[in-house]
Amino acid sequence: MAFPEGFLWGGATAANQCEGAWDVDGRGPAETDMLTGGTVDTPRMLTYRMPDGTEGAVPQWDGLPKGAKLAVLDGYLYPNHDGIDFYHHYKEDIALFAEMGFKQYRMSISWSRIYPKGIEDEPNQAGLDFYRNVFLELQKYGIEPLVTMWHFDTPNYIEEELGGWENHDTIALFDKYAKTILTEYKGLVKNWLTFNEINNTISFLGMMAPATDEQFQGAYQHLHNKFVASAHAVKMAHEIDPSYKVGCMICGIVDYPLTPDPDDVIANRYMWEKSLFYCGDVQCKGKYGTYAKRLWDEHNVKLEITDQDLKDLAEGPVDFYTFSYYQSACVTTHTDAETTKGNMTIGAKNPYLTASDWGWQIDPKGLRYFLELIYDRYEKPLMVVENGLGAYDDLVEGEYGEMTVHDQYRIDYLREHVKEMEIAIEHGVDLIGYTTWGCIDLVSAGTGEMRKRYGFIYVDKNDDGTGSYARYKKDSFAWYKKVIASNGEDIA
Repeated sequence: MAFPEGFLWGGATAANQCEGAWDVDGRGPAETDMLTGGTVDTPRMLTYRMPDGTEGAVPQWDGLPKGAKLAVLDGYLYPNHDGIDFYHHYKEDIALFAEMGFKQYRMSISWSRIYPKGIEDEPNQAGLDFYRNVFLELQKYGIEPLVTMWHFDTPNYIEEELGGWENHDTIALFDKYAKTILTEYKGLVKNWLTFNEINNTISFLGMMAPATDEQFQGAYQHLHNKFVASAHAVKMAHEIDPSYKVGCMICGIVDYPLTPDPDDVIANRYMWEKSLFYCGDVQCKGKYGTYAKRLWDEHNVKLEITDQDLKDLAEGPVDFYTFSYYQSACVTTHTDAETTKGNMTIGAKNPYLTASDWGWQIDPKGLRYFLELIYDRYEKPLMVVENGLGAYDDLVEGEYGEMTVHDQYRIDYLREHVKEMEIAIEHGVDLIGYTTWGCIDLVSAGTGEMRKRYGFIYVDKNDDGTGSYARYKKDSFAWYKKVIASNGEDIA
């Protein structure tokens, strides 16, 4: 049996995509609350209001007009406002996770549910109580929470009034938030992640449209400040509870050179350095890689880095490395290559792979490749904390009159990825956990849709916001229950 005893099988969600209750019990707004729905072909929009009262909306990656402030406007649908209402259904949902046999549930805490603006002296007690109740419910079933401190939800006040993560002062605000939750949930949580897909800040920059040197300056400064905040959280966690383990979380997109042209091979190497190693090296090794200066010089970046920052980074490497994995892409210097895309990721199309309904190239072997390469580089325990297939699901009547989804396509996708994890473990990789993404259907981060479903559990909510929010088990529910019960031995 390849999977080790105690392997942490489970599933993953994010607060802003599933909780709902966006303005309930004192929670403050985050940028994701001003995102409309979209589709695979149309972007999600950010809605805003100008000082003169003019209202409008722009694609989420385009940037707001000067002087605009994010606002919730009449006439727009905001899917994150309700999510799947996990806020009021968490007991029901956790019971279903327990029925599947989850060992671990990856979730996030909404920063603005704890500190509505991010600047308050005292936390919001209702927010603290909500997460405590969730952790107690998980504890009742013997499910370990894996808690992400930041999953795309900086309080909007910090973003708009203080400059967000480009402002070095934001580090101190995150320190306060991290200390609060690390102290509050001591004894209820063992494993933490600091920043979700931290590398997105730089790896996606310039993919939708050419980015300016000023934008690169802001992105690299943004990342530096998060690196320092992450290091502080790691050190703080170890001081508050020596049994705490803290990990990083990287968006793990595997890139291959499209051709054996040496220019493609070099371009691919540079893509890995920019998109993956840049963040992984700082968080795992406590220092910038030797190639960082080349990346900065390409865009005339001059970071504000203090001696104390460098000392903090050196003292705060993470204990383990986690990542998302959905797809791979190809890198080429040849302008005539056919392109593909999934979410914001654009690369050359790999002729040896098939793709999902949303254009994501399906590549289970890429997961093994990534696991083996990353473990060799860092020699830290690894977890796959997001992996799954977004697909159209049809709710139908089952054999015994129950409502279900026959999602063999999802089972097939997950089975092939589990096989590759098993091979990586046999090859010596210290893989300790696997949490599928969207173990229960939730709002898509990239498109804002509900029709793009990942879960083992179907949630009756539609793209227009209608639905009963009833939960139904898909065929994959029973399959994953069998996988967990056999510790990965029975995946048929």
